[in-house]
Amino acid sequence: MDSIAYKACEKRTAKPEASIGPRQVFATKVAFLVTGVGVSAWAPLVPFAKMRLGIGDATLGLLILCLGAGSVVSMPLCHQIIKRLGARAVILLGVLMVAAALPLLAYTTTVPTMAASLLLFGAAVGLLDVSINVHALLVEKGTGKALMSGFHGFFSVGGIAGSVLGSALLSAGATPLLVACSVGIAVLMLTGTAAKALLPDSMRGDESGGFALPHGTVVAMGLVGLCVFLVEGAMLDWSALFLTSTKSFPERLAGLGYTGFAVAMAVGRLLGDALSRYVKSSTIVAAGGITGAAGIGFALLAPSGPLAIVGFLLTGAGCANIVPVLFSAVGRQKAMAPGAAVAALTTMGYAGALAGPAAVGFVSHAVGLSAAFALLAGLLVLAALGGWLLFKDSSKHHLHTHLS
Repeated sequence: MDSIAYKACEKRTAKPEASIGPRQVFATKVAFLVTGVGVSAWAPLVPFAKMRLGIGDATLGLLILCLGAGSVVSMPLCHQIIKRLGARAVILLGVLMVAAALPLLAYTTTVPTMAASLLLFGAAVGLLDVSINVHALLVEKGTGKALMSGFHGFFSVGGIAGSVLGSALLSAGATPLLVACSVGIAVLMLTGTAAKALLPDSMRGDESGGFALPHGTVVAMGLVGLCVFLVEGAMLDWSALFLTSTKSFPERLAGLGYTGFAVAMAVGRLLGDALSRYVKSSTIVAAGGITGAAGIGFALLAPSGPLAIVGFLLTGAGCANIVPVLFSAVGRQKAMAPGAAVAALTTMGYAGALAGPAAVGFVSHAVGLSAAFALLAGLLVLAALGGWLLFKDSSKHHLHTHLS
């Protein structure tokens, strides 16, 4: 991480970097956890929003695109905002926007106001996704330890917790507005426990300007990330239908497919930092991609739903640490300033997550859902190959050399 941007930052303020320790690590974990909780809380509210607005699937699909549009616009600009305000201010701004947007998503009764609410929510998600990863890079550099997988593990844990909390409250009879307000208050309180320990001046030495257009090795990293995010998005929206339509699995239990995928990913990420101390980045990405592809293949060939879920567990475990490895590596490359590179990688990955469900639907309509899932396995093989080529010259010592 010895880019010009960081050298300038170090010259201007060496003191904050020297003060990075357990409190900053804890604060970063909280920021990832809060982001996961806030983002996932929207999922249980979707059916209620559709019913309240009285709209069909097509209109709902267009509305959800507003969420993606808000994120895609805010992500490339986020590194510029961080330069001016600092990482802590942008993280706090993103959390406040999420807390404000969730009640609107649960209350608005017209399509235009829902579209505006989703744009706000999407912009908040974009700000958080970029700022927490920039903050994570600086904390990882300042401590000299591999921490990125664990940070992303807390995002996964937050995602599971937010979805389970929202669903449980709704099942207990709470109104969507009460659920949204409860989650909003929860993310504000959680953030309050760590706000003072967040780094205030991150990336102010970054001299890049304008939109964070990827170039150099960041493009290759972004393409690998796009493949993995595309698979994640497809698993979220299509795994349940895959189980019911191809394995005759009961609809009431079909959500277990994505739950298995998400839990395996969370566990894999929480163990990923220890793994990275002994295994090269190239091996983590290549083995992860192959394992993920094998998991989808196992699910396709499985004679029953429960065995197919085992395949999804393998896929989650394989995908778990590919994205964290990419975010750590994007701080070491020299083609772009680190803040701009994080924004570019996040934007490309999010584009994959948005495109994945639509791509699966198109392929499924043309040649069947099983064929679409086979193509997802192919994408993970490409990610494995791309990651191997990107990191094949690195060593186990490489990460620690650049972080210290």
